Amino acid sequence: MNLRQENFPEFIRPWLERFHIDFRPHRQPSTYEVIFATVTAVIGSLIFDAILVKIGETVYPKTVGYQHFQFMSYAKLTVIGVLGACAGWPIVTRITSQPKWLFLRLAVVVTLVLLLPDLAIWAMGQPGAAVFVLVWMHLAIAIVTYLSLVILAPVRGARNSQ
Repeated sequence: MNLRQENFPEFIRPWLERFHIDFRPHRQPSTYEVIFATVTAVIGSLIFDAILVKIGETVYPKTVGYQHFQFMSYAKLTVIGVLGACAGWPIVTRITSQPKWLFLRLAVVVTLVLLLPDLAIWAMGQPGAAVFVLVWMHLAIAIVTYLSLVILAPVRGARNSQ
């Protein structure tokens, strides 16, 4: 089935237009590009996580040994989040002629939602300095993942792909 905006109810069409969901065909990133970008995003995110933990422990010595700063604690959540985002990229590239534009906005929304658990653990009494570092870790993961995908698994031939 060839999807077009006309296939959707009238009340949804303005939202599709607002988010540039136009189903225009263009050359998709190859599977190899997406896999390479995914591996790069996972490794890059874990490296940035580790660096931020070290910086956090140096700047805030009371956070040394903090439970969420243990590699296995943050690594599994980082990998799950990055894999989810990377699975979303090929979907976004298929539904819009402006995938970077839409994916950036989706990344911002998802990152904001993923900051809610940080706010919750802070509200429950976790150290503010440690939570501050966790917030920076979330931001770094979002940036590394976004850039890995749009640079290493680009869409080609899309009209105005910004």
